[in-house]
Amino acid sequence: MKLDKTRPILAIVFVLFWSCQTANITVEEGSEQNNVAVDQQDLKDHEKSEKVRKLESEISEYRSSNQRDFDLIHTALDLSFDFENELVFGEAKLLIKPYFFPQSALVLDAKDFDIHNIWLVEDGKEDVLNFRYNTQKATIYLPREYTNKDTLQVKIKYTAMPNENSGQGSVAITDRKGLYFINTQGNENKPIQIWTQGETEHNSKWFPTIDSPNERTTQEIRLTVPEQFRTISNGTLISSTTQADGNRTDHWQMDLPHAPYLAAIVVGDFVEIKDEWEGLQVNYYVEKEFEEGAKTVFKNTPEMIGFFSEILGVRYPWQKYDQVVVRDFVSGAMENTTVSVFMEELNLDEREAIDSEWDGIIAHELFHQWFGNYVTNESWSNLTLNEAFANYSEYLWYDYKEGRDEADLHHVSELEQYLSEAKRKQVDLIRFYYDDPEDMFDNHSYAKGGRILHMLRDYLGDDAFFSSLQHYLTKHAFRSVEVHDLRLAFEEVTGIDLNWFFNQWFLDSGHPVLEYEVDYSQPENLLLTVSQRQDFENTPLYKLPFKVSWYSGGERFVKEYILDKAWQQFAIENEVPITELYFDESQQLLAEKKSYRGKAHFINQFKESTFGVSRYEALDSLSSDYSNDPEVTSVIERALQDPFWAIREMAVMKISQNPDWISQIENIEEKLFEIAENDQKNTVRLGAIELLSLIDGGKYSPAFLRWMNDPSYYVAGTALQAYLENDSNTNRDEIAERFRESRNIRIIVALADYFISEEHAEESDWFHKKLENLGGQSLYYFVGYYADYFSKIRGGNSELAVNNLVKLASEHRASYVRIAAFMGIFGFVDEPGVVDQAKRIFAEEKDQMAKDYMEFFLSPYLEEN
Repeated sequence: MKLDKTRPILAIVFVLFWSCQTANITVEEGSEQNNVAVDQQDLKDHEKSEKVRKLESEISEYRSSNQRDFDLIHTALDLSFDFENELVFGEAKLLIKPYFFPQSALVLDAKDFDIHNIWLVEDGKEDVLNFRYNTQKATIYLPREYTNKDTLQVKIKYTAMPNENSGQGSVAITDRKGLYFINTQGNENKPIQIWTQGETEHNSKWFPTIDSPNERTTQEIRLTVPEQFRTISNGTLISSTTQADGNRTDHWQMDLPHAPYLAAIVVGDFVEIKDEWEGLQVNYYVEKEFEEGAKTVFKNTPEMIGFFSEILGVRYPWQKYDQVVVRDFVSGAMENTTVSVFMEELNLDEREAIDSEWDGIIAHELFHQWFGNYVTNESWSNLTLNEAFANYSEYLWYDYKEGRDEADLHHVSELEQYLSEAKRKQVDLIRFYYDDPEDMFDNHSYAKGGRILHMLRDYLGDDAFFSSLQHYLTKHAFRSVEVHDLRLAFEEVTGIDLNWFFNQWFLDSGHPVLEYEVDYSQPENLLLTVSQRQDFENTPLYKLPFKVSWYSGGERFVKEYILDKAWQQFAIENEVPITELYFDESQQLLAEKKSYRGKAHFINQFKESTFGVSRYEALDSLSSDYSNDPEVTSVIERALQDPFWAIREMAVMKISQNPDWISQIENIEEKLFEIAENDQKNTVRLGAIELLSLIDGGKYSPAFLRWMNDPSYYVAGTALQAYLENDSNTNRDEIAERFRESRNIRIIVALADYFISEEHAEESDWFHKKLENLGGQSLYYFVGYYADYFSKIRGGNSELAVNNLVKLASEHRASYVRIAAFMGIFGFVDEPGVVDQAKRIFAEEKDQMAKDYMEFFLSPYLEEN
């Protein structure tokens, strides 16, 4: 545990204060000494009681794994739905047995139900059971004491009310209804759907269960729905029967055990896109208009299944794999066993899908079918055993499919997300103290966990790493695990003690802060000095394997070392004279690294390094201060032709930020035009078009006209914006009219920017309509333009605009949309009541990150009070 470092100081101050107060008092001989002794004893007793209270608090607040009084063997559900009132009519049959100790009462999670009756089913007879229900748990009194040799079946008839007490969700999962009715009133802009989100413990909002990740059950679900709707659930559809009333009952069977939170149902009007991998069903379900796009968005899924099966040495373990895109999802995606559910941002038409960048999230949810579903964390304290692996799968897939440079760039992005979070929060990766299980869903469990696996793989090597994962998965198949199971699996395979690695990375908080410098005074034997500068009161002193590298004669050389002291020197013994030594060149380490490296170092790093991520770092470090330096200009010019798209993209961006380079790079316009016309990466083409517009928008207007019809919306939207920004183009209104009905956000923002800059007061209805029809990330991007338009062009509809922004800032499920809308409100602060509305929204906001952003914008008005 972490000690309270303030207590010794307080004790000294207390004693000194007491001594000062008593110094001039006349007392009987010996009494002062006795009083001081008594006071010191009182102080010790006080300190002891504080320590005891802290220890007692740690015991009481410890988040243990759920105690298993019963073993839930099988769950059978018969469900129908009241769409108008958003209710679930259910009958559940649970096959259970005492786990070890004899039991006479069964406690089930059943949140916000109307429980009609409960029966014990034995020998074909149903006997009514007494029960007590407190709206969250049902305590069922059994007729006798049962042992673990007994198996019994309990039947429950109930109505579930998922909208009751749904409460505020978390950053990861924005609501707690468990089951969601979408657009049951039949609004024309959105389909009617039902879908579920069980993680963490929300499936007990729609069926009674033991809602814990260390439970396992097989299941079957019968869903009775109107004939026009399709149903999707876990496992296999074994029958579909039309009822006399015109409804249909689909019977889904899951004959392999999984955790209750992974049960799922989806109901809606979806098209089925059939695919397969080695005879396994791999289907995709989307709304009809996105059918062709889905074929592109999800096309790599079979290849992913094969790739992951091969590297893990464990074949995909389930009956099938479906992927469904739904509306208004409360998370990014969810890995329910055999059926992953995705947010609506993956609803793309055929043209939008050209630039689909969703392979990462698709790989993430798929990898959970092994890490999370096949083998599951036994408690939410161990969540990273699910999420770190799913996070790291993104790196594995990008490395396999797109190459090492793509994977490394993703790795660095994830590392930066963790480091950003670590500035305000540092907690143990495996942590047994939290207010809510969903507090665990953060960049520690995800991004930090994935980076730790990356380091472990680098330390052990691929053969040992993946052989250990195979052993881990095979040994713990269909079981729940804790972090020590993972460590032991690696130790059993490799024979290496890894306590030190797991203790410092999984069971403690923080990360290394490294300062390093290289002494080049002896070019044939460089001296590297590394210091650990993290706060040792709260963060470990790390044992840290690392690599240094250098280049000589066109060849790359590498040496490996271990840092295990606060200050340490390493003689490199490179033998041949070198001018640049690279510490952690490929960015493997989860650490903050600080050193002084000047212009010459980064120029050489860019020219020498074979790692795209290292060249990217070097280019990024060459600032505008060097815009008139011929050597740096040469680097920028080379970067425009770099094989790694991210470096080409950064080079274009740097030129945009530092126009002096335009005149210094030979044939720059021809090079940019070639990139805009033919680069394989559309985001690079986008940047080149923007830069050509900056250089001479009129000259390139004919090209912009052509490019705005490009299949890629990245290219088309940028070209449209570039054309509309040039006031010498006299047909801009005509061009804008051609695109005004587009639903793609890149086209929409180009038009919005034009309408705002040209003060087209007649477009208020267009802005309102777009706001109403957009969702997800598209809505987020549009909100700022919407607010700018109505704050700049005040008219009869500005009041409606303010109301819409207030509603979004108050009620939208996504925190990033609430933040964007809140920012937009401040364009209207001079209007009566707007500041008060903002203060109310701020006061009611539950998400701390959103609240922090809101406070920043609201702070001047808070200070006025």
